[in-house]
Amino acid sequence: MKVKKFVAPTMPEVMMKVRKDLGSDAVILNSKEIHQGGFLGFFKKRNIEVIAAFDPNPFQPKQQEKKVQKSPKKSERPNEIRVQEEKQEVLNEVKELRKWMEKNVSGHVRQYPYAYQELYDSLIEQDIKVDIAKDVIQAIIPTDEKEQEKNSLEQIKMDVIQELHARLDSNTFHGIKYQKKFIHLVGPTGVGKTTTIAKIAANSVLKDNKRVAFITTDTYRIAAIDQLKTYSKILNIPLEIAYSIEDYRKAVEKFHNYDLILVDTAGRNFRDPKYVKELQQVVDFSLEVETFLVLSLTTRTSDLEEIYEQFRNIPINQLIFTKKDETNAYGSMLNLCLLNNLGIAYVTDGQDVPDDIIELSSKNLCEMIVGEK
Repeated sequence: MKVKKFVAPTMPEVMMKVRKDLGSDAVILNSKEIHQGGFLGFFKKRNIEVIAAFDPNPFQPKQQEKKVQKSPKKSERPNEIRVQEEKQEVLNEVKELRKWMEKNVSGHVRQYPYAYQELYDSLIEQDIKVDIAKDVIQAIIPTDEKEQEKNSLEQIKMDVIQELHARLDSNTFHGIKYQKKFIHLVGPTGVGKTTTIAKIAANSVLKDNKRVAFITTDTYRIAAIDQLKTYSKILNIPLEIAYSIEDYRKAVEKFHNYDLILVDTAGRNFRDPKYVKELQQVVDFSLEVETFLVLSLTTRTSDLEEIYEQFRNIPINQLIFTKKDETNAYGSMLNLCLLNNLGIAYVTDGQDVPDDIIELSSKNLCEMIVGEK
């Protein structure tokens, strides 16, 4: 078998390379987006990487079976019978397993007709809370059994998307609108607040031509300050470090002529109740600000809920989720939005600045969860 990697700017171009080199019978083993070039994460070019394989001598069991049947040897007949019996036993086991799976899905007794059960289990696999998943399926399933059978899986997916979208109708989903000058990013350690704030700043400067300034209160980690200093030099954005509420207010006064002031806060152990109190002592939340709670999609759902509870005393406007590229489960976003009437400003899916950040809409979120793109 011949296995080879191909890279091109777009999927059609990379597929042309695959067909040219391996032929039309090549099999795609894996495909993903990669980023090449750039400087310190800036302006990297997106490419598509495909790993393809071609076997010039594929195994053909049917033809071999025919050859054996044409000229069987007497000594091999008992073995052949035994092999056929073993195959039949395997087929019977598969049939029994299929019957069991039709009655029991994901270890649970079926609650809904097959296609609806499949969507329900998909929602559960996406880490959506059981009560929410049940409400959604029960809201879209027809009472008439004949109507249930008419609906295809694709139609049921569309119904689920519409139902989820309707439930998020009152939640606010948008990025920065420059209606407020101060943007605070808060959240636990390790979620990528500093990189996220650099992405927002880069887009504001490079795409929207805004005058942007940085304030950081993250005085616990020297590396975080150095990282933000690097971004401030690249983007030509001034930076002030605030060790106290007085320092913070002096920085605010210094930047009063700027269009946008982005405030990076320290990430601490979210289970420590002192963290939020210390944050309130350094950052002035009485100003006209928007505060975004930054969370990682790789964090367990129960921990995300605990983190949000820890920040309840701070007025959270919207959420930002990072590390989308490190998971396939997005239901925790929906849970927090529905349970706390919150929206999502951005989702990040990599380390590249300013590319790997997406302004999310409620419809996009629903499609991500159901699997429609």
